[in-house]
Amino acid sequence: MRIGFIGLGRMGRAMALHLLEEGVDVVVFNRRVEKVFELDKEARTLTSQSLGELTKTSNIRELINNLDSPRIVILMVPQGSPVDEMITGLLEAGITDGDIIIDAGNSFYKDSIARYENLKQKKINFLDVGTSGGIEGARKGACLMIGGDLQVFRKVEPFFKTIAGKIGSYEYFGPSGAGHFVKMVHNGVEYGMLQSLGEGFEILSKSTYDLDFEKIARSWSRGSVVRGWLVELLEKAFQDDPKLEGIEGIIGGGITGMWTHQTAKELGVSTPAIEVALNAREKSKIEPTFTGKIIAALRYQFGQHEVVNKTSVKGEALSVKK
Repeated sequence: MRIGFIGLGRMGRAMALHLLEEGVDVVVFNRRVEKVFELDKEARTLTSQSLGELTKTSNIRELINNLDSPRIVILMVPQGSPVDEMITGLLEAGITDGDIIIDAGNSFYKDSIARYENLKQKKINFLDVGTSGGIEGARKGACLMIGGDLQVFRKVEPFFKTIAGKIGSYEYFGPSGAGHFVKMVHNGVEYGMLQSLGEGFEILSKSTYDLDFEKIARSWSRGSVVRGWLVELLEKAFQDDPKLEGIEGIIGGGITGMWTHQTAKELGVSTPAIEVALNAREKSKIEPTFTGKIIAALRYQFGQHEVVNKTSVKGEALSVKK
């Protein structure tokens, strides 16, 4: 299997390494060329016996020329204009009838429907794929939520099986937009879950007891009703910084939760938990809270999302670029 891969940010780099380790030949392009060389350096440390071949390219046309028809090109770039710019670049570079573009980023599902319809007129296939699991999932096995034409999905199903690996999953959910719609709602649910954990630990932090937060997270992650990956990540966050003194309670992100809330309104669904979580993120920029610290720490743990400008108790800067 040989695929094109555009976008080597945190998730993209991890996914490309996972593909290489599984024996997939990967042709990569990234606007910031240093990301290509960082991937190449990391790929040289892989020890898989069935290692795929990494081909570095300096422009989209070179990427297209290194793929055989029907080409498969994965986009792992930020939502909005970056996706449209990459698709335009692919069209100008010569992507053609029967080729397949897969947007595996966090695009709005209505944008994905519009892109599908535009590309279909040019006889180019398009799949929208919501990707979850954070950096670890991209590296070891992600959760993939897929939308688009069923026959196109079937053609590239082996690729999705490879990305999902042994610990992840992939599911086809229906026509164009379905994958990104399901992922959008997933993110809205995530907002509510993060907010609940944050509120719970803020209550604990205000109590008269001298509580060990790491022990609480460890207890809750083993056998309790609220156990799960987020609680496990919270345990790790407290191992790094027992009182989260190294970070501010300011929360980034917000767009996918906003999409979920707006879509819910259109569908006549009340979403108070998601609305509270969205408002809390905005308010955190003015009034940081311990709830905000919990959410910011968790977002860093699963996605290396930016946290604000303090250092951990280990003296390591936690702030990273978005």
